[in-house]
Amino acid sequence: MAGANPFQSLLKEINVNGETFHYFDIASFPEFRELPYSVRVLLESAVRNCDNFQVLEKDVRGILRWKQLKGVPANDTELEIPFKPARVILQDFTGVPAVVDFAAMRDAVLKLGGDPDRINPICPSDLVIDHSVQVDFARTEDALAKNQDLEFERNRERFTFLKWGAKAFNNMLIIPPGSGIVHQVNLEYLARVVFQEAATGSAVRMLYPDSVVGTDSHTTMINGLGVVGWGVGGIEAEAVMLGQAISMLLPEVIGYKLVGRLSPLVTSTDLVLTITKHLRQIGVVGKFVEFFGPGVSELSIADRATISNMCPEYGATVGYFPVDQNALDYLRQTNRAEEKVRVIEAYLRATEQLRDFGNAEQDPVFTQIVELDLASVVTSVSGPKRPHDRVSVSEMQEDFRQCLVNKVGFKGFAVPESELATEGSFSWTDGKTYSLRHGSVVIAAITSCTNTSNPSVMLGAGLLAKKAVEAGLKVAPYIKTSLSPGSGVVTYYLKESGVIPALEELGFNVVGYGCMTCIGNSGPLDDNVANTIEKNNLVCCGVLSGNRNFEGRIHPNTRANYLASPLLVIAYALAGTVDIDFEKEPIGTRQDGSAVFLRDIWPTRQEIQAVEQKHVIPAMFRDVYAKVELGSPAWQGLNAPTGKLYPWDGASTYIKRPPFFEGMTRELPTIGGIVNARALLNLGDSVTTDHISPAGSIARNSPAARFLSERGLTPRDFNSYGSRRGNDDIMARGTFANIRLVNKLVTGAGPRTLHIPSGEEMDVFDCAQRYAGEGTPLIALVGKDYGSGSSRDWAAKGPYLLGIRAVIAESYERIHRSNLVGMGIVPLQYVAGQNAESLALTGRELFNIAIPANCKPHEKITVSTDCGKRFEVIVRFDTEVDLEYFRNGGILNYMIRKMID
Repeated sequence: MAGANPFQSLLKEINVNGETFHYFDIASFPEFRELPYSVRVLLESAVRNCDNFQVLEKDVRGILRWKQLKGVPANDTELEIPFKPARVILQDFTGVPAVVDFAAMRDAVLKLGGDPDRINPICPSDLVIDHSVQVDFARTEDALAKNQDLEFERNRERFTFLKWGAKAFNNMLIIPPGSGIVHQVNLEYLARVVFQEAATGSAVRMLYPDSVVGTDSHTTMINGLGVVGWGVGGIEAEAVMLGQAISMLLPEVIGYKLVGRLSPLVTSTDLVLTITKHLRQIGVVGKFVEFFGPGVSELSIADRATISNMCPEYGATVGYFPVDQNALDYLRQTNRAEEKVRVIEAYLRATEQLRDFGNAEQDPVFTQIVELDLASVVTSVSGPKRPHDRVSVSEMQEDFRQCLVNKVGFKGFAVPESELATEGSFSWTDGKTYSLRHGSVVIAAITSCTNTSNPSVMLGAGLLAKKAVEAGLKVAPYIKTSLSPGSGVVTYYLKESGVIPALEELGFNVVGYGCMTCIGNSGPLDDNVANTIEKNNLVCCGVLSGNRNFEGRIHPNTRANYLASPLLVIAYALAGTVDIDFEKEPIGTRQDGSAVFLRDIWPTRQEIQAVEQKHVIPAMFRDVYAKVELGSPAWQGLNAPTGKLYPWDGASTYIKRPPFFEGMTRELPTIGGIVNARALLNLGDSVTTDHISPAGSIARNSPAARFLSERGLTPRDFNSYGSRRGNDDIMARGTFANIRLVNKLVTGAGPRTLHIPSGEEMDVFDCAQRYAGEGTPLIALVGKDYGSGSSRDWAAKGPYLLGIRAVIAESYERIHRSNLVGMGIVPLQYVAGQNAESLALTGRELFNIAIPANCKPHEKITVSTDCGKRFEVIVRFDTEVDLEYFRNGGILNYMIRKMID
């Protein structure tokens, strides 16, 4: 049972603005000043929440030993620590299944004789319905209104369900649709930096650092403002909301030192792509990265947030920038109350958590230090298939041409020499004929999330558009161009600075606020364009200012996709191709026939900063966010159900009670091995959560489409997998449904596999159903970095529903491994130097996996096959808490049993 806090003597008082606050003086520990600033946040949470039940005194002492355990040189000791984040943030797509699970947990608790009212968020929870718009309409003045009307029509049931959740569950704030993307709203509005909350039963308010976990991997964006935060699966987030501490290993912290200044012609996007590639090469998966050095002071909070946003792409848990004076100034710029900012500053100074990046004496100890000279950064893009494959723009043409002929892979398409010059033409509505060839750009999207929180690159794009229009340049009409700001503030300052007309002239109309092209909601291409691409087997391109460009994610017809700054999105749209050398070739011609080069219209950082200082002001943030929680008239008009239990509609194709708790008992299930299992799939390296559980459109020939058609829906109403995450029937059928999935059990890419006993090739879901009917348990064989990409809980829930009970991988991305454990799937890892290929595994074997009842973290166990092969694997239960979740059949089952004790 919980007891008194043994660190109560550290509780101090501080008076600010005539008001008294309490805080824990963590700076009084002798070891404190050597701790990285990110670890100081973990320490404070442990001290404040120490009750010798969930958080033990020895946990605090363990964190204080960080230098001995993880400093230079780091030893091999792995210390498990608890962490209670200050709050949880949920994104629409992942928020729906979280609320669905909460509703189903209430039903389960009631059935097992408990009190369903106990299923309520304890940890403050913000849910942003970021209105994930499919770009059906673009290049029209009313594209925004049309898209939003269509989205409300398609997603009314989903929005109504969430509105019910806002009333049914305590301590949950919901930001209605149309407000912006979750990460940007978090940065501009929701982040507290320092909590100023009254303790239970006390009138005196408590001060402590803001920290957050969120159901999207890019929750890390908030680290740019000095808030420690990272992405978790919806499963784990739900447990945190119910008061459960996160169990984690004390992290190594890589110190990333920034020196020098950026060139006037490069952008923060170029910087983040450079850092992403650099850190991927170093290897920071599962580690904290903390930025320091005098170069940090050269970066705005928006620049830092752009770097932190891409944290999942370089694989770290966080990319942290401690709070400095620039962060406090940003709070003022974004209309945070002055009296609150004074309290934040006073607390951070009192606890020695306010950073001066120019003062090397404040530099803590790090596990490892790497350095980047900002002056070395050049204009860059990343692609064509991964966000960390950075290419300098000066080498882009050569790199793309090499990718065309390389063998199929992350940097190859294997286009035969005889087809390199292939060209296809089509007629457009303007009566003209246009041609497409390899490298032609057909999608150009300034899309929400990574860059739209950054006024420098957004205003830079506007200024470039203005200069392009003045030079008489145009974007070809068949290129699908769009602008989806991350919040209404962006539209506000683009209008005030006078660049919106030029953006619209080039086709970059505002089409909505939320996840769009980057998550696959790019909408359909014109049939003439799509048919020309398919008929001629062309490698056409999407260029977007997002953070993900994995295969099959952006659009089925864009085999090559490049991440770029908003400025370069416009540049490549104007050029109409990525097969161009901007230094040597003009981007277009003036009316008099003279050449226009990209350098002629490219704005400098000084030009951009002058416009930013004039037009990005606190009043904009005040006006936009003053009524954000009220929502649009459409939201206000939704009539949501009332009551603590949700009235499930058995005919709904959006919201369905999940089957995870069916047959659940108060007693723990019996743990046994996995006997005579078949491999449902045999996959290679870098299989992402997009491969496992796509978020984009539902293909018309898929099992999910057949399911919806049988219920009377037409393709127009299929919507996306992301929008239907509240219905397990759809999501199970959508598991491994990516059109670019490469399964070694079959030839060719696609969502197909082999039913081993019969030798029949079939859709993955149909095959899993047949195995289930035969009583055959399933596993998956995979390669390195399994589950990279978005922190998508359905990438674990879906395989569970298909019958997969274990995964054998060379390595896992952090969040996905945690999600597998959360669903009761056993994550196994080959011993170093081994993989399916070295062990000559084909995936056609019968597998037996001996899981001992008293299994220990990282224990080695034996896998045997019917052909006589035996090999050891490491059980990737990383902590005792992981094992506890597994014994319960998953984290949610564990929480239910706690609620009925």
